[in-house]
Amino acid sequence: MSIFPTKILLATDGSEEAALAAQTAADLANKTNSELHIIHVRPRITPHYPGYYIGPGVVEDAEEKERKHLDQEVQRLLETQVDQVRAAGSSTAQTHLRIGRVDEEIIAAAEELGAGLIVVGSRGQGGMRRTLMGSVSDSVVRHAHCPVMVVREEAVVSPMRILLATDGSEEANLAASTAADLAKSTNAELHVVCVGHVPTILYESPEAVVPDPDLQSTMEEDAEEVTNTKLNEQVQMIRETGREITEAHARIGRPDAEIVGLAQRLGAGLIVVGSRGLGPLRSALMGSVSDSVVRHAHCPVMVVRHVEERAT
Repeated sequence: MSIFPTKILLATDGSEEAALAAQTAADLANKTNSELHIIHVRPRITPHYPGYYIGPGVVEDAEEKERKHLDQEVQRLLETQVDQVRAAGSSTAQTHLRIGRVDEEIIAAAEELGAGLIVVGSRGQGGMRRTLMGSVSDSVVRHAHCPVMVVREEAVVSPMRILLATDGSEEANLAASTAADLAKSTNAELHVVCVGHVPTILYESPEAVVPDPDLQSTMEEDAEEVTNTKLNEQVQMIRETGREITEAHARIGRPDAEIVGLAQRLGAGLIVVGSRGLGPLRSALMGSVSDSVVRHAHCPVMVVRHVEERAT
């Protein structure tokens, strides 16, 4: 089953990346008949907040003054974002102002709303040049209870090429259903990739530890067979739902690098990948394929996980 239609929560901070995310969220809401919500989170006022000052008899006045100033700025930001969404041809169900740590408040609001998708911008540089560690988008992807779309460099604009990355897992099947529905709704090309990974096999000779070419070749052949089987099964499942696939791609190598590289060569406008997330703040997903693809892809990425996967 697909996640659409659903409630889409757009997280914004007024940046250029947030504007791209807003354009994407508005288009998705229109194409999938989903309900669009917008959230902005401002930090709490503390003595260490920039612009905050302390002096005899002025601490409370300074805090109140700074709070009012920030709230006015946030209200203008939300109104501007709503105008941008309307200009893109969509409507907003509700705006939300939260106070606290940005990633935690976005995740909490999404769960309270029962959101099926979070859309957030990212200042990533693409390629393999930056890890984005500690960023809001990185944290939301790791910890959200529902699928997350991270938008950078360009909005998701129809028609486009969608690259679905699969490994044959249950999460990949949900990602496949979502990607297929998006492709149909947006008249996009759908490409599917499955990557088999073979570690380097070494053996110890009298001179040194060296690769074992014969065993390596055998393992690569086995990996190719398994990869092709998983890919064909996924393609068959998608086609049985009446969805079309433009091309299927089997690769052997490091999954994250192969997915990112293929997306760039195809000129993909969106990568869709499953994740075995464990819900809010329970798992960092460090080193996972989905985590790495989000950090390094040149285009927007949707990480799909079951909404039921939340902390007990």
